[in-house]
Amino acid sequence: MLTLRQIEVIRAIMLAGTVKGAADLLGVSAPGISRVMKHSETQLGLRLFSRNHGRFVPTTEAHGIFAQINEVFAKVENLQFSIDALKQGGGGVFSFASAPSISQHILPRAVKRLRQKFPALRMNINILKIEETIDYLLLKKGELVAMSFKIDHPGLVSHLLASGRLVAVVPAGHALAARTAIALTELAAEPLIGIDPADPYGEILAAPFRDHGLPFDLAIQARFGQTVAALVAANLGVAVLDEFSMAARETPGVAVRPIVEPTSFKTYGVFNAEVARSIFADELIDLLKLEMREALAVR
Repeated sequence: MLTLRQIEVIRAIMLAGTVKGAADLLGVSAPGISRVMKHSETQLGLRLFSRNHGRFVPTTEAHGIFAQINEVFAKVENLQFSIDALKQGGGGVFSFASAPSISQHILPRAVKRLRQKFPALRMNINILKIEETIDYLLLKKGELVAMSFKIDHPGLVSHLLASGRLVAVVPAGHALAARTAIALTELAAEPLIGIDPADPYGEILAAPFRDHGLPFDLAIQARFGQTVAALVAANLGVAVLDEFSMAARETPGVAVRPIVEPTSFKTYGVFNAEVARSIFADELIDLLKLEMREALAVR
């Protein structure tokens, strides 16, 4: 059986027409090419080339072999291409999702870093509410969901990404914007914009008010944090959101301030417990953690 090296040498002679040309093509010495060719002919018991005016011409008997050699070489090249593509992230689609609170600022930054490491990686990104995550992962629509809630389900695994805080969001020209920190009582006294407390994310935002015996009476209710922030920028009220939702370097029209009372907001990477994670999922988790640490440092 011919080795891949013998196939490579025979093909090089076919292409170059001379031993020296084949040696130049492969970047080796001419005597070495001659030895490999002679050994191959002896091994096969067949003369592969005849000399014609100084050039090596395939013999009639060897034409069938040369056709198969080309086919084998093409498959080897395709294999190497596939390996190189995998190293760059090619050859498949990495599907994952994020909660709206993470998708606004943190996720795009992490995806940018992921693209830099795997430039050929195809991605399919979805934005999910917490209640949509279970079906998404159990039905294997994607590998990972970056979530603002720890999901208690036997088929899923949640890994902590970061621990942050809730923040007060007020119109840029509002009197409270002059404060270095804002109390919950001050926010409760203003028209509140927020998310339905029956929603898991909305319940997180409402919890500090409830824990301190304060009303969480929403003057305007929206579905996503981005909408809430935009309504605050329109001077329609104040809000409480998580600091990752407000992780932009600057948000026009609003002032983001710490809340006087202690608050907590945790983010998680959620996976299907029965599915092995790809290198892309592991890398994205690390990048999300990095971006969240940087966002906390800035805040």
